[in-house]
Amino acid sequence: ARTPSPALRVAARRLGRQLTRAARATWPSSELDALASRFPKGAHQPVVLGLAARAAGLGAPDAAYCSLYEGVSGPATAVVRLLGLDPFDATGVLARLAGELDRVAVDAVEVAERVVTDGVGVLPARSAPLLEIGAEAHAAWPVRLFAS
Repeated sequence: ARTPSPALRVAARRLGRQLTRAARATWPSSELDALASRFPKGAHQPVVLGLAARAAGLGAPDAAYCSLYEGVSGPATAVVRLLGLDPFDATGVLARLAGELDRVAVDAVEVAERVVTDGVGVLPARSAPLLEIGAEAHAAWPVRLFAS
């Protein structure tokens, strides 16, 4: 419901399937097993990340930081690999984001706790329509630049 782009939903399920496989091998869990059985084509990656964090014995703040790290480190490594930008500059940008990431992690945990009592309506509904549009345009390309 919060991922309008079919291409992004497919990617989220693919990443979720991969993370489920890795998490089940690392932190055996009946919850991860049940999720894998219920969604054999993959559950959305953020759902799997939450269960994997719990299976690993992490709390909500740690799960939030894992998600945030993944969200910023992927693009940072991509600019180094794909655009040839200086890795130290990319790392510097990540370091300067630390305070903002701390604030986002705290906000995420607070909202997650409120969902239990106040319902899903308290979840933020921020959007980035150009990401959705870009994902759909990319999915329609006739040529794949990278085999993965």
